[in-house]
Amino acid sequence: MQQLASLLEKEIKKAITDIYQVSDGLNLAFQETRKEFEGEITLVTFSLTKALRKKPEEIGEALGEYLVKHCHLVSNFNVVKGFLNIVIDDEYWLDLLNESLSDKNFGFAKGPSKKSVMVEFSSPNTNKPLHLGHLRNNFLGYSVSQILKANGHDVKNVQIINDRGIHICKSMLAWQLFGEGETPESSGLKGDKLVGKYYVLYDQKYRTKKAELLADWKSGKNLPKELSADESSALESLKAKDFKELNDKDQAMLERLSDRNNKYLLGAQELLRQWEQEDSQVRSLWAKMNGWVYKGFDATYEKMGVDFDTLYYESETYLKGKAKVQEGLKEGLFYQKEDGSVWVDLESEGLDHKLLIRGDGTTVYMTQDIGTAIQRYEDVPALNQIVYTVGNEQDYHFQVLFKILAKMGYKWAENCYHLSYGMVDLPSGKMKSREGTVVDADDLMHEMEQEAARIAEELGKLSGKSEKELKEYYNTVGLGALKYFLLKVDPKKRMMFDPAESIDFNGNTGPFIQYTYARIQSLLDKADKIVNEVNIDIHLTQTEKQCLVFLLKFPQMVKDAGEQFNPAVIANYIYDLVKLYNALYQSHNILKEENNILAAFRLALSAKVAEVIKLGMSLLGIGVPTRM
Repeated sequence: MQQLASLLEKEIKKAITDIYQVSDGLNLAFQETRKEFEGEITLVTFSLTKALRKKPEEIGEALGEYLVKHCHLVSNFNVVKGFLNIVIDDEYWLDLLNESLSDKNFGFAKGPSKKSVMVEFSSPNTNKPLHLGHLRNNFLGYSVSQILKANGHDVKNVQIINDRGIHICKSMLAWQLFGEGETPESSGLKGDKLVGKYYVLYDQKYRTKKAELLADWKSGKNLPKELSADESSALESLKAKDFKELNDKDQAMLERLSDRNNKYLLGAQELLRQWEQEDSQVRSLWAKMNGWVYKGFDATYEKMGVDFDTLYYESETYLKGKAKVQEGLKEGLFYQKEDGSVWVDLESEGLDHKLLIRGDGTTVYMTQDIGTAIQRYEDVPALNQIVYTVGNEQDYHFQVLFKILAKMGYKWAENCYHLSYGMVDLPSGKMKSREGTVVDADDLMHEMEQEAARIAEELGKLSGKSEKELKEYYNTVGLGALKYFLLKVDPKKRMMFDPAESIDFNGNTGPFIQYTYARIQSLLDKADKIVNEVNIDIHLTQTEKQCLVFLLKFPQMVKDAGEQFNPAVIANYIYDLVKLYNALYQSHNILKEENNILAAFRLALSAKVAEVIKLGMSLLGIGVPTRM
C-alpha cells in the first residue's frame, strides 16, 4: 500500500493544484479501504478542508472525478463522508502479479538487514517433561525466528536450560529416597518423564508431611521450638480452627513454619547447598539425572520440528551473574542487608526492591538472567536484540531485569524485548506440573497424529501411499493442526485449546488451509502449462480482483508480523487468502475456461496462491501435503 500511496500522492497533489490552485500545506492521509466499500485505497479528505476551504465530501467528489479522467491508475471512485475510496485499475494489479511470478521468495526480504537478533524460547526446567504450555512457547519462538529471518535479519535460536535450583533438587531427593536405582532403561520411560515422575512424587510427600505437621500442631503435639510471638499466636488459632478457616496472616505464618519443619523441603534445600558447594556426589547425581532429561528433550524437539543454535545453562551463567552483582554492590548500584542478602532498589523506576543474592549466598533467577544476558552480548558483539519468549506471568520479572541491566550501564538493555504470551487452558481447567495434571507434549503430539490418521482413513483418500508416506502425512497434518491452532491466536491472549476443533477440516484451522493447498496442487497437475507472465489486457471480476489484491499484501504481512513479533498475523492472513481463493475456485472455471487468456491468468494466480500458502505456513513451522 505504501508504494501505491506514493504513486497516488503525486497525482492527487497535481489534481489539487489544478482544481484549487493550492500547493502548500497539503498533508495527505491514506488508509486501506474498508471491506464494505469498493476500492483498494482511501484518501482521508477531512485534513484538506482547511487548506481548500471546501466540505470533505465536495473535495472527495472533485478529486475522484479528476483522477478517473487524468490518472491511468484510477478506474473508479466513491465518496463516503470524508473518505475518497479509490478503485485502482486492473492493469496495476496484473503488472504486480507478473513481477511476483518469477519471485520464488515472494514476500521475503531481498537482502540482509544487518540486524542481529537472538530469540530465546523453550528454556525448560530439568525436573519435568515438556507440556502443552511449552508447545505454545516453542512454536511461538520458532515461528518468530523464522519470520525475522524472512525479514532479512541474522537470527540465532537459543534457550537457557534451567538445570539448577531447588526444583531440580526436589526431583533428586525423591529419586534418592524412593527411586531404588530406577533408570530410563529399567523403567521404559523417557528420561524427562522419569525425572518428572519423581518431581510429582516429591510434591505428594511434601504435602502429606505438611498435613501431618498441621494435624499434630492442632492437637498440641510435636510443637516446634523457639517460636516468635506471631507464630505462637497462629498455632493457638490453629488449635481452635481448621487451617483453611484461619485469616490470611495466620495461614501464611503457618505455611512458613511448616516449611521450616518439613523434612522433604529441608532435604531439598540441603541438596541445593551441597550442589552450590560443589559436593562431588550431589553433582554426580545431578549430572546423571539431567542427562536423562536432555535425551528426552532432544526427542521431543525433533518431533516438534524446532532446533537451537546455542544452548545456555543456568548452572554456568549464574556464576557470571553472581560476580556481576558483587561488582555492582562494590560500585554502590546495589545494597546489602544485615543478613548478607544483596538487593536492588528500583523504586525510582516505579518498581520495588528486588532480591539478587540470598543471605546464605545462593542466587535467584534474576541473578542467572543477568549473567545470561551479559554472556550473550559477549558471545555475539554484533547482537542488536534479545527476544525472550516467556509467559506473561513473568512480565514483572522482565521489567525488573531490563531495568537492572540498564542500571548496570548496558545500553543494549533498552533493546531487550519480552515476547509475553498468555497461558493455554484446557476445558478441564488450568494445568499444574507439580500435581501431575499437565497435558504431556509428547502424548498430545502423538494423539494429534492418531487423529489425523483416523480422519484420513474415514475419508479414504490416501490409498496407494506407502507406510512411510502415510507416517509423514499424519505428522504433517496432525502437528500442523496443533501448531496452527496455537499460533493463530495473538500471543498476548490467553487461549483455550480444543484438540477436536484444531483438526477440523473446516474453519480457521491448519487442515483447512492444507486441504486448499492440496486442491490447488491437484489442479495444477492437470494443467498443460503454467505461464510465467499473464496478459494484462483483461477485465477482472470482483472475486478475482479481491483474491489478487489480497495475495499481493503478503510482503506487508511478513513485515508487520516481524515488527510485532506476532505469527498470528501470518496465520490469519493465510486463512483469509484461502477463503478468497476458495470463493474464486467455486465461482469460476479454471481448467474448463474456454478463454485461453483468462484460463492462463487463473492458473497463474492459483499457482501463486499455493506458493504463498506454502511460504506462509513455513513461517509457522508447518508443512503442506500435496495430496489430502
